[in-house]
Amino acid sequence: MFKLAHLSDPHIAPLPSPSWRQLTNKRLLGYLSWKRRRQHVHRREVLDAVTRDLQRERPDHTVVTGDLTNIALPAEFDQAADWLRELGTPESVSVIPGNHDASVAVPWAESLGRIAAYMTSYGETDATPANNTHSAAAAFPFLRRCGEVALIGLSTALPTPPAFATGKLGSGQIAALEDDLARLGRQGLFRCVLLHHPPVEGAVRARKRLIDAEAFRQAVARSGAELILHGHDHRLTRAEIPGPNGPVPVCGVPSASALASHGRPAALCQFYGIGRQDGAWRIDVSARSYCEEEGELKPAQTRETIRISSRE
Repeated sequence: MFKLAHLSDPHIAPLPSPSWRQLTNKRLLGYLSWKRRRQHVHRREVLDAVTRDLQRERPDHTVVTGDLTNIALPAEFDQAADWLRELGTPESVSVIPGNHDASVAVPWAESLGRIAAYMTSYGETDATPANNTHSAAAAFPFLRRCGEVALIGLSTALPTPPAFATGKLGSGQIAALEDDLARLGRQGLFRCVLLHHPPVEGAVRARKRLIDAEAFRQAVARSGAELILHGHDHRLTRAEIPGPNGPVPVCGVPSASALASHGRPAALCQFYGIGRQDGAWRIDVSARSYCEEEGELKPAQTRETIRISSRE
């Protein structure tokens, strides 16, 4: 079985020291939030434990569903690039941005461009990713084919007003996604969609929602998918949205750097064993969660097997 690992919201610490000029915008609120509370929750030693554990587990591929940074400083994207190199090569790790990675508008070359190798398409015509993307608009969706598993990366990240953390895909990205899903479905591939904001109705408060979630759900209902992975809410969640042949599982995970705090769980990595059984796709779901007493990850109690009907 193909072993896929899912992390999200690492909020990489420590936060680099910003200049006063860099705080003359929405970043100021994020910086104050980090100093007051978030730096005590999102710990580098926790993320390092998760990284070591993944290096031992050796999944076939790892996906990170956004929020690598805290206030989108250029120096934070340098930190993200360093961490991703520890996690794996661009061929073995896929990344999409989250709302914190776009809390303010930052030029591509000073932000996501520094980790673009983890967000490029490969597998259908070329064996390795080509890092030739020069803007966020051109980067998504990206498609990575790993054997019979196709990963489709989307971006819901955009600058928002203070106190808002909404996301949006846009009609162009949704149309391209639907075309990809239909084509990959005809090829009989396992289609795994990556986005930061949960696409399930009512999953988060209105100020944090995916604005065009309904249009996304309609695209999936028409063209189908086998698995949808997201982050954003810092919780372990399992939901479903309609697909043409039955419900499509939607899974979210906690922050990959978090200590348990304010009702949200400690860091966790979820694994999906993907394979075929009796003419249908099978997903064996397991997880490993951070144990603060031991400073390492331990097997979580939650285990599940999901069976998905093959496309007619």
